[in-house]
Amino acid sequence: MSNKLTKRAVCILSGGMDSTLSSYIAKNEGYEIIAVHFNYGQRTEKRELKAFRDICNDLQIEEKYEIDIPFFTQIGASALTDASIDVPTGGVEPGVPITYVPFRNGIFLSIATAIAEKEEAQALFIGVVEEDSSGYPDCTDSFISKMTSAINEGTKETTKIEIKTPLVKLMKKDIVKKAIELDVPLKHTWSCYKEEDEACGVCDSCRLRLNGFKEANIIDPIPYKA
Repeated sequence: MSNKLTKRAVCILSGGMDSTLSSYIAKNEGYEIIAVHFNYGQRTEKRELKAFRDICNDLQIEEKYEIDIPFFTQIGASALTDASIDVPTGGVEPGVPITYVPFRNGIFLSIATAIAEKEEAQALFIGVVEEDSSGYPDCTDSFISKMTSAINEGTKETTKIEIKTPLVKLMKKDIVKKAIELDVPLKHTWSCYKEEDEACGVCDSCRLRLNGFKEANIIDPIPYKA
């Protein structure tokens, strides 16, 4: 356990571009980072775990948690965790997409809060993006604000945790530009919902990512299927 003068932050780090940039911002703000990654039965679980480990090496993070949450595959209901539901590849549709995992960020934040309380961290970083996301209800400013109230209500009086969402109002092109500015190793990040060797380029997540790079006028360093 670090001394009380050290600022500590728990960073939820999926290995994607947004959570990686969020973690770099935490480091830039002077926090000692405790990284948390979730294996929840997502299609690209192995590839995301590799990204997480690579990024932890890049950031020289010593304290990290790899948490298994098997029940998401048990309940299904999402194309990310249920093999019988196809990941859509036709572009972003209106409404909440089938790739939404029920209350995933609420569950991630709850577990990360338990870790933050144990580690005596003051902040919890999550790379949610409201304006340029896929329409997930658990990525909004309003949701994060209510979760902040709930976690501080339900933890010890001495525990004071701020949920920090540095990217929540950014567009994908701004995220790409900010990542380049902070020298984030984007080649180590993974965003594809479907594939683990070469990104598919057509799922919602790939489309958002590719469009962000295009609008930022920067070449995406990860491999895509032809």
